[in-house]
Amino acid sequence: MVEKNYYDILGVKKDASDADIKKRYRKLVRQYHPDVSDDPDADNKIAEINNAYETIRDKEKRAEYDAMLDNPFAGQGGGFGGQAAGGSQGGFRWEDVKDQFGDGEAFGEGGFRFDDIFSAFGRGARGSAGGQSQRGGFDQFGGGFGSQDSKGQDQHAEITVDLASVYSGDDYSIKLNVPVRQPNGSVAYDNKTLKIKIPKGITDGKQIRLAGQGAAGNGGGKNGDLFLKVKIRHADNIRIEGADVYQTVNIAPWEAALGDKINVTTPAGTLAVTIPKNSKTGNNLRLKGKGIPAKQAGDLYLTLNIVNPDISTEAATQAYEQLKQAFSETSINR
Repeated sequence: MVEKNYYDILGVKKDASDADIKKRYRKLVRQYHPDVSDDPDADNKIAEINNAYETIRDKEKRAEYDAMLDNPFAGQGGGFGGQAAGGSQGGFRWEDVKDQFGDGEAFGEGGFRFDDIFSAFGRGARGSAGGQSQRGGFDQFGGGFGSQDSKGQDQHAEITVDLASVYSGDDYSIKLNVPVRQPNGSVAYDNKTLKIKIPKGITDGKQIRLAGQGAAGNGGGKNGDLFLKVKIRHADNIRIEGADVYQTVNIAPWEAALGDKINVTTPAGTLAVTIPKNSKTGNNLRLKGKGIPAKQAGDLYLTLNIVNPDISTEAATQAYEQLKQAFSETSINR
């Protein structure tokens, strides 16, 4: 017999729409997230909620489950409680995780932390659902710990690095709270600090692979890998397109009109730059090979922005009056 009513677990009616079920599920996951919940049984509740949702979110499974509710003596040899919360075939999909937690917004601007993901799906705790065991933790993601002698699940995270580090290469440290399979089959959590070498010339969105730093394998299986997606942090006056770097540079009106040599602080260092005569706001000065030093180095583009000085003295006012008179016959398209 079905011992638990999954609709009651989620707090929805039997005829609830898919949208209502999904909305309710997301609310419950946030409510019982172990990092925010004071409930001592939060881990088990998360496991129970996941198991219920994974049954009634699937049309075929939901139809079978509804049939069992209508005829509780049918199908006693099967039941729905023995599946991992991620489903019996592929486990939890990363798209599902992003959808449930707002693509990182639910737990801070830095995106998902490993601890958030593991905690939200049970921290490896075992709960009861339908009279059978319910695996939590990495099992939710499709079998990091789910089968004999299997390789652990690969994991993905994001690391933010400074643009200067991309130009020179640098060492970074990150802290992770990762699950480790114990000899008795239980799961413990180990705080790790990993030192990472940021390769010189890596571009935004590329991944760094750390072999064996993902989920622990089951039995004799190897650990999964950790993939870190690189996000480059830079000043507001800079934008990056592939390996090319665009930097806005402020110049004075006389530098633009008469031309001049100036020193500009750039990600590639302090560079001497010649401003061409009659330069306009928006003009780009291309410095070949001064972009991100990737395998094929990008270019650095200095985008000129003419800044008019404030008029704070009588002498400055007179200077502008003289300028006005000198260019009195100049026609400007507006």
